[in-house]
Amino acid sequence: MEFLTIKTQYNYEEAWQWLQQKGNEIHGKKFQLHQEDKPTIYLMLCYFLQDELAAAQLNIDLQKGVLLFGPVGCGKTTLINLMKFFIQKENQKFITKPCRDISFEFIQDGFAIVHKYGKGNLYDYSPRPFCFDDLGTESSLKYYGNECNVMAEILLTRYDLFVSKNLLTHLTTNLSASEIEEMYGNRIRSRLREMFNLIAFDKESEDKRK
Repeated sequence: MEFLTIKTQYNYEEAWQWLQQKGNEIHGKKFQLHQEDKPTIYLMLCYFLQDELAAAQLNIDLQKGVLLFGPVGCGKTTLINLMKFFIQKENQKFITKPCRDISFEFIQDGFAIVHKYGKGNLYDYSPRPFCFDDLGTESSLKYYGNECNVMAEILLTRYDLFVSKNLLTHLTTNLSASEIEEMYGNRIRSRLREMFNLIAFDKESEDKRK
């Protein structure tokens, strides 16, 4: 569905221009939004603006998180971090955490890390929104001989909190749905459908880092 035909309470072209300006401020003059990515960026804006009118027409569930797919270098991390500036509600503001960093923390601190990113700190039960960046770049790890798929355990915990407390989680990944199932199992793939709006860059999207 084209955005030109969508009823909305926001001016998406103005939001696009603001994003371009903010991107230049943060990342320098080389930062550039690409016209071919406009459908993806507009869907992200619809979600993070909490545009109820447009979301209803685009089948976006504003109560779920975002799972942003895209090839390596297409700008997933940059885009979702820029979206933080559109969040108005305090309880929806998220921290971005690379999945690889979580796996390194697990090597150091063990299963307390699953609790930390799942439910909150051990002595301070305060689960909060996270964006787990680059799902699939971590690996199954052992802590004192006990193997653990760290991100799978964290996501299962957060799924329970999504159901019971509407806790939001966001993800970025370059894995396909079948690759996610192969790496994390069918149970995780099923939970992801319930937890996330699936938004994707075109699979032919260019590597912006070149």
